[in-house]
Amino acid sequence: MSGIIAPTILAESAEQYKQQVERVTGFAERVHIDLSDGEFAPTFTIGVSELWAPEGWLVDVHVMANDLTEYVPKLIALRPNLIIVHAEAKSDVVATLRQIKQAGIRAGLALLKSTVPRTVEEMIKEAEHVMVFSGELGRFGGTASLMQLEKIRLIKAINSNLEIGWDGGVTTDNAYSLVQGGVNVLNVGGAIQKASDPHLVYTRLQEEINKTGVLG
Repeated sequence: MSGIIAPTILAESAEQYKQQVERVTGFAERVHIDLSDGEFAPTFTIGVSELWAPEGWLVDVHVMANDLTEYVPKLIALRPNLIIVHAEAKSDVVATLRQIKQAGIRAGLALLKSTVPRTVEEMIKEAEHVMVFSGELGRFGGTASLMQLEKIRLIKAINSNLEIGWDGGVTTDNAYSLVQGGVNVLNVGGAIQKASDPHLVYTRLQEEINKTGVLG
């Protein structure tokens, strides 16, 4: 069993965005970019028009916003790998997931800690990726609450044909447990972006999730 490490970019300015992109260029293959409207999440990040990525990157975009019509059509035009919207957004989330899929882009759904899977069953059935959100909205850090792993079983009972993502508090100490718990994509923010050697942390995370044997 193995997973994917996707470094996260969460930037409030074009300059900060450029710095964070540069910190993971050369080793990152799949990257998670956070966008926030300043309302759904307290941080107001750069907008869709300021997004760019090095050639060859697989880009997942996580939209922390209430008005999805303001973000999704513009993101579809950029052709990312995956667009993740929140189940809790004040929009027609099922229709948005369908719109993303109809455009030939993978549709993702994020669930906040307090959201119970059975209350958003229709959305989970429509999604191709479900991300368990265990962090702090709009900023790096947070704690990986391993109790949230129980959600994966409940999500898969609704739709077994899903890629599972995790956002929040991933470190070299818990990456293995998360993958063993059913996570396919580990989105890693602060542990990589705040490191003195981002590449080294990325490599260690890769080693953790690819190791075999029993939990020690």
